[in-house]
Amino acid sequence: MKKYFKYFLTLLMITQIYPQQNNLAGIWAGKLELPNSLELTIVFNLSKNDSGEYTSTLDSPDQGAMGIPTESTTITGDSILIKVPVVQGFYSGKIFYDEMKIEGKWSQGGMSLDLTVNKVEKLEGRNRPQEPKEPFPYNSEEILFENEPDDVVLAGTLTFPKEGSNFPAVVMITGSGGQDRNEELLGHKPFLVIADYLTKNGIAVLRFDDRGIAQSTGDHSKATSENFARDALAAVQFLKERKEIDKTKIGLIGHSEGGMIAPLAAIQSDDVGFIVMMAGLGIPGDSILYLQGELIQRAEGTSEEEIQKNLKQQREIFSIVKNSIDDEKLDKDLRDKFYKEYSEMTEEEKSKLGDPEVYLNMQLKTIASPWFKYFLRFNPVPVLEKVKCPALAINGEKDLQVPPKENLSAIESALTKGGNKNFEVKMLPGLNHLFQTSTSGKISEYGKIEETISPLALQAMLDWIKKITK
Repeated sequence: MKKYFKYFLTLLMITQIYPQQNNLAGIWAGKLELPNSLELTIVFNLSKNDSGEYTSTLDSPDQGAMGIPTESTTITGDSILIKVPVVQGFYSGKIFYDEMKIEGKWSQGGMSLDLTVNKVEKLEGRNRPQEPKEPFPYNSEEILFENEPDDVVLAGTLTFPKEGSNFPAVVMITGSGGQDRNEELLGHKPFLVIADYLTKNGIAVLRFDDRGIAQSTGDHSKATSENFARDALAAVQFLKERKEIDKTKIGLIGHSEGGMIAPLAAIQSDDVGFIVMMAGLGIPGDSILYLQGELIQRAEGTSEEEIQKNLKQQREIFSIVKNSIDDEKLDKDLRDKFYKEYSEMTEEEKSKLGDPEVYLNMQLKTIASPWFKYFLRFNPVPVLEKVKCPALAINGEKDLQVPPKENLSAIESALTKGGNKNFEVKMLPGLNHLFQTSTSGKISEYGKIEETISPLALQAMLDWIKKITK
């Protein structure tokens, strides 16, 4: 009898310690603070099956990634471990049943970051007042087109007015990294907003998922800006075959890296009638990254000593990459450099990196990629000097990623030197890299600002396109 009574007391103690363990199924949400001062909303959706085992999915709504599958969800007492191999990450934490919160660490790419999630009834969406809702007052058509030389099928959306015909048209080109047709990031869909605005004003718009992203085929990780330029030209060719489109008035609008790709595509085809560079490059890729890193760190309050230290490391790494001609030697040189620096780190610095090999492999995946090597070596000036079609270059005054003064000046000089007789260069006051109205230009503001793109930028593009296509 004593044995059973003791067992009963043990059960009672467990129930008292973890009184709400049966209520863990539901939505758990929190903010992940990244090293670049960005905040990402992370959501775990926990479910409990008939046998009492937990399963889950992961959402990253700010990145437009929903329902990411997990491998396992293990709950033991007040501990939880969720493994997400598809993103090479996992979450481990301590459950506070009384408060319905979990304090833990999100580990990914060798890094380990604090992440506290709370159980919520529903996820509060961010307010994005400019985002258009169906039904649209224009035609919106899901389309497919092919880049035959690269054997890639691109999926996108074509919008055009319901009344009239022979419309001028634009192809949208996204910025760096894998982007969907809306260039969705941090809850914003800039290309959707631009497409809606231009189409309501009589201009057809084709926006498409980058190769290997969403519904488009291909391998994004093996592509460079030259490949993306061919994708854009394939979109132009598609538009030429549409009866609704004026074949002589098809242009390109590129944002950030897309603003570098637009002129790269334009000099390869007379079918490109005009280009709009939104925060496009005027100076070499490595120079952009040095300036960008310095300005962003300074805006976020990093000490000058730390900024200069980081710049020195950056220059050393970029020099290795730019001068490499052999991928195996590049991999070895970058590994040797990393482990030399790792051996000189403090224990606190090492702990922030987590597993050094996992961290290094994630870094190498970017630094040694075909895209990054191409970008570092790319000089936009010779390309811009060959652009003969009408061109508009706009930058936000507070852009920290593609600084306006240096880039707009270089773009203007290159177009002038090349003999382009029809171009405009504009710095738009108070706007950041995403062309939002901003107080500081900081990356950490992007997701917090409700405005997706300033009416000032939309009006500047529309006025110019109407002027050169009338």
